[in-house]
Amino acid sequence: MGVFALIQAGLLTYEAGAFPWLGTVIGGYLFGLGIVLAGGCATGTWYRAGEGLIGSWIALFTYMVMSAVMRSPHASGLNQTLQHYTTEHNSIAETFNLSVWPLVTVLLVITLWVVMKELKKPKLKVATLPPRRTGIAHILFEKRWHPFVTAVLIGLIALLAWPLSEATGRMFGLGVTSPTANILQFLVAGDVKYINWGVFLVLGIFVGTFIAAKASREFRVRAADAQTTLRSGLGGVLMGFGASIAGGCSIGNGLVMTAMMTWQGWIGLVFMILGVWTASWLVYVRPQRKARLATAAAN
Repeated sequence: MGVFALIQAGLLTYEAGAFPWLGTVIGGYLFGLGIVLAGGCATGTWYRAGEGLIGSWIALFTYMVMSAVMRSPHASGLNQTLQHYTTEHNSIAETFNLSVWPLVTVLLVITLWVVMKELKKPKLKVATLPPRRTGIAHILFEKRWHPFVTAVLIGLIALLAWPLSEATGRMFGLGVTSPTANILQFLVAGDVKYINWGVFLVLGIFVGTFIAAKASREFRVRAADAQTTLRSGLGGVLMGFGASIAGGCSIGNGLVMTAMMTWQGWIGLVFMILGVWTASWLVYVRPQRKARLATAAAN
């Protein structure tokens, strides 16, 4: 809503372009698989790495490498092939020859309805430890934030990302995959053109998480077992590949492009969810069911 208001006021310009449907479907699904294997999405991998999880460091490395590879000449053939499978309009409003505001209004009404429904639910008392800090330190590093407060803050950050990144010559909102690839491209090529607003964004996520984890005494360098470590590496590869051909990750497609009312965002989000469901069933649900059946048979 905020971004479209800025566009309406002439402060921003944005074109949704064409919809690369095949890349979005395949990439979104693979990215969803990778989320479960890596133990978190692209952004989650950055902040969990900042908390000291070695598995997330490995997932971040493989995610970074694959994202960079997919932007190199080695992947040009695949990228060009996927570009053949596109439709003319990525914007949902343009597809139906409508103004975007009715779609925004519907989404706003649904969101408010869900929020009101959640607020009416009885509050569960959660046991907490006695606070060891006071003032701003307690609020930032100890106190649990209400999910809706956090959501509003993320929404404001997502809105500010547009004018702030535009001021540096980058016309987009929040993004993680391209900036992550840009870091490795800069380290390999040494070209400062790869250093941009998005790079500082993802580095800020890592540094901010590290500071928060240290200040809240939650930072620990934690290693996982061999199976989990290998799974994390594979998850990073799937996320880097999937996000690259889908045109975005859970932030680029799942947050930004859905807010821009594009087919790429909403369809990509649906297939991410399907990928997460599939991997969750294979990695967690099915083994647990087999274990329960084996226990029941033994008894």
